[in-house]
This record gives sequence, C-alpha cells and structure tokens, in this order.
Amino acid sequence: MTMVFQFEHMGIDSGTGGESRRDVQAWKLSDLKTIMTRWQKDLENRAWNSIYLANHDQPRAVSRFGNDREFRAESAKLLATFTHMLQGTPYVYQGEEIGMTNVAFNSIEDYRDVETLNIYREVVGEKGGDPQETLKVIHAKGRDNARTPMQWDAGEQAGFTSGTPWIKVNPNYKEINVQQALEDPDSIFYYYQKLIRLRKENPVIVYGSYDLIVDTDERIYAFTRTLENERLLVILNFSSESPVFNLPEDIPLNNADLLISNYDIDSLQDIRQIMLRPYESRVYRLS
Repeated sequence: MTMVFQFEHMGIDSGTGGESRRDVQAWKLSDLKTIMTRWQKDLENRAWNSIYLANHDQPRAVSRFGNDREFRAESAKLLATFTHMLQGTPYVYQGEEIGMTNVAFNSIEDYRDVETLNIYREVVGEKGGDPQETLKVIHAKGRDNARTPMQWDAGEQAGFTSGTPWIKVNPNYKEINVQQALEDPDSIFYYYQKLIRLRKENPVIVYGSYDLIVDTDERIYAFTRTLENERLLVILNFSSESPVFNLPEDIPLNNADLLISNYDIDSLQDIRQIMLRPYESRVYRLS
C-alpha cells in the first residue's frame, strides 16, 4: 500500500480563441485531512503504509504544500513533521531533506520530461496557446521540478558533476545546498535527523493509533497518536497566518512535554490555547 496526496498531474487546456488556460488546481487542507485520515484509520491493525509527499513524478513538496519563499525552512520542517508522525514508513525524496524547491526554467528548451514537452507542443504549437501561461503551469506542476540535480554545494553545477548534467541545476543552488545545511545547526537536514531519532526512540510514533482533531479548520491539522497509556499531540499550521489552536476538552491534560518544534517554544506556555506562527509545527507528549 502507498499513500500520497496528489491531484491530476497536468491541467492545461486550450481556452476560447485558441488561448491556453492556466489550470493549476488548488488544494484544501480539509481534503488532505480526509484522505490521510481515511488511509490511517482504514489500514490500522490491518496493513502497513508508505508515507510520502513527493517523488520523481511530482513537484517538490515544499513548493506544493508549503511556502518555498518566505517560510521555506519552516514549511519544509512542518511537512517533515507531518509525514514522520503518521503511522507507516516515511520516505524522504532526494533533496527534500534540504528543502529543494521547484524550478522555473525560462524556456521550454530547458525541460526534458516527455509529458511536459508533449503538452507544450500540443497547447502552444498546435492550438496556439500562450507560451508564458503554459510555462506557468509547467513551473507549478511539471515533473522536472523533482528531477533537477542534487544540490551539494555552491560550486559549479552545484557540485553534482564536473561535466554538463542532462538537465540544468536549479539556479537557487547557491543558497540551498547540502554544504550550507551541514553548517547550520538549525537546518532542515538536522531537523529530519531529530525526527528519525524520535521514531526510533518512541514506539508510539510507529505503532500508535491515529485520531484526527480540529477536523474542520482549513489552516490547522492536528491529531493524536496513542499507544496503551502513552499519547502524543501533533499540531501543524499549514498556513502563513497565525490561527489559534484550542485543545479539545475531551483530551485530558496534566502535563505536556515538547518533543520537537520548528520554532523556539516557551516551555511554560499553556497548550490549551496557542497562537501558532506561520507554518509552525509542534509535537507534545501528554500526561
């Protein structure tokens, strides 16, 4: 079994008058909750899942589900928290651990994906669609977003090769690369290490039952993981806003120990009501 939240890959049509129409389908957090909760509950005690948000055929997760500009690091860490706190085996796609983003090449000549090239030829070449509008869709949803070379350092070709790669390197490689991540103790890479360590040290993350809370909120995704007498609370703000999280009254709380967060947290804060920061994620052990 595999689980990934995804929509139809490319949605480019020819509109009236031969103009191409940008059709990048928006996603709703409530849809994500419904899909993920169904997988988590339907397979509970029955099967084992694979958890991922990105692969070689999908756009970069931080560009698709997060904010790859103002809050790239925060939203990349939030998405990592999300996948690693679900039941199943989380997968990390190459570059995800340093927050690699979608690429926006200026010319169709720089793309290599056969589907992308065929769509461009059909929409622009055969139907007379607008080239720039078509490229906007490709920038958002094209498969080559996830196929640019791994960004190792700020050197030539991002340290990927001394020759010419089959597809161009993402131009942001000088700011986003492995060397930079290893030199920053607060990087996305080290955050992934903490998450993986937590899974190894806490069976409740691996085997605990999943229960959704705050199910109608379009910004906050929160759930619990429970194994025997142990319970974790996962709080995720999937927005650039500052919504208020209210702990449901039916969840008993005597004490809350913070396991991981992507912001500095006041250890004395009452978690019954929290004003969350943009793309903030927190995981607590409740007692």
